[in-house]
Amino acid sequence: MEGTFLVTSLGVMIVAAAVLVLLFQRIHIPAIITYILVGLLLDPLLNWAAPLVTGMGDSTGSPAIPDTVGVIGEIGIALLLFIVGLELTLEKIRDVGRVALFAGIGQVVFTAVGGFFISLLLGFDVIESIFLATALTFSSTVVVVKLLDQKKELDSLYGRIAVGIFLVQDLVVILALTFLAGLGNPENLEPAAVTFGLVKAFVGMGILLGLALLASRYVLARPFEWAGRTPEMIFVWSLGWCLLFVLLAEVLGLSPELGAFLAGISLAQLRCSEDLRRRIHPLMNFFVAIFFISLGAQMELEAASRHWAAAGWLSLFVLIGNPLIFMWIIVRCGYGERTSFLTSVTVAQISEFSFIFAALGFSSGLIDESILSLIATVGLVTIALSSYMILYNHRLYDWSRRWGILRPFRASAGEDEEASQPLTQHVVVVGLNTMGRRIVRELAERGEEVLSIDRDPAKLASVPGKKKLGSVEYVSVTQEAHLSRAKMGVSTLRIEDANNVFAFRCKQLGIPVAVHGFDSSVLEELKRLEVDFVIDSKRFGAGEILNELEKRGILKRCGRSP
Repeated sequence: MEGTFLVTSLGVMIVAAAVLVLLFQRIHIPAIITYILVGLLLDPLLNWAAPLVTGMGDSTGSPAIPDTVGVIGEIGIALLLFIVGLELTLEKIRDVGRVALFAGIGQVVFTAVGGFFISLLLGFDVIESIFLATALTFSSTVVVVKLLDQKKELDSLYGRIAVGIFLVQDLVVILALTFLAGLGNPENLEPAAVTFGLVKAFVGMGILLGLALLASRYVLARPFEWAGRTPEMIFVWSLGWCLLFVLLAEVLGLSPELGAFLAGISLAQLRCSEDLRRRIHPLMNFFVAIFFISLGAQMELEAASRHWAAAGWLSLFVLIGNPLIFMWIIVRCGYGERTSFLTSVTVAQISEFSFIFAALGFSSGLIDESILSLIATVGLVTIALSSYMILYNHRLYDWSRRWGILRPFRASAGEDEEASQPLTQHVVVVGLNTMGRRIVRELAERGEEVLSIDRDPAKLASVPGKKKLGSVEYVSVTQEAHLSRAKMGVSTLRIEDANNVFAFRCKQLGIPVAVHGFDSSVLEELKRLEVDFVIDSKRFGAGEILNELEKRGILKRCGRSP
């Protein structure tokens, strides 16, 4: 009945998480904290649910909780890190590369050295101090991306800097995980064996990383763009690519998590990556829940209680020390006070990679259960408190500035978010068929700011202005296109459902909308939706359509000479 218990355990985890998230939402407790609390309560919950499944549990009636949660957690962490890799596109952080490099490397050095000596002062030996220092070094991509996405600030200037820092940190993570894989058996630490193991591990990592980058540049682009036209196909292909790299990592003697992460990074560089992330987003939410519930379930509070004072000092070091060093570095890269502060408080927690690194150290026999639980406790404390710091970061900034806490950093108090201001008074054009492309070019020639949306990257590349890959049937696409701030919406699609959804959202937001009436059968529904202008492609060309829109006052003239 092991399979039945696995399903039951998963069901209990998700149902309990759903109920508590609903209850705690009213008192503004972040979902991530709720998931960890569910994990801590999972033992009594599963013991209560055990009698509901015949034969579940061992001879004493207590279910095999660690084994079950471990299976679920291992599957979840591999897919979660694949999704984390998908977020790390070089294109998004190209404009913040310098600050990301300096802040990322500076923080890694500062935290690693500081964490190591603090651990030694707290009475830990050298090996334990190395693991503790390494665990404190990385910030959580999962926590930050989820919370910034919730706040709609992932594309803000400070959000882009934070994501850039994560990329730098993740390069260090790859080296750390490879180094740990190369150490092999801790009982055989002969110089020759260690050297051979490290060389083998780094050669394997180089092969895997080379395959990922070469495939991203020369192999994957066209197949995935073709597959992107069918939502189910691109979803399955991406998961297949992830599993392929997991298998390759195991063949090369590396951790499966590293393979999944590199697979995600390779897909993140494709032009269709944004659409792929959007399709996988629900899967990310699911495995974020699974990961943090599993983390809570595997925490040994009794073992961690032996080091409660150390947990407090190390947590303070992450929550206060990390933001201070980040603030100091980012200010010296030329950014203003607000952006420097918001970026700094965003990365004040330890990472999911910290738990993986500690778990690998525990399974290798390099650290014991108490160190693993100590790291998990620091993770719980820093993730919980930093979640509130991120959710209320603007209020925290106003309070810090009012009390003069930021004065020693001597940062410019001027606003430096202009580059990240959302589009406003633009025209959103959906569907880049022949007519759509002509309308976009005509609007650009008339001085209008245009944002084009289509599912085909090749069509997007052929038009001027800003572009968004995806389908308007997803709410997230229209949100990212800042439809609520647009001057007008235009759809030239020959897809009835997509046209109706777009028209409905435009009217809901009070935005004038013109929709392609490509067939007499769609006209009645467009009329019911109160579309402002029905495009008749047989009667009007692109220029004539825009002239008609201006004549009727639907499209206001841009500030140009008539």
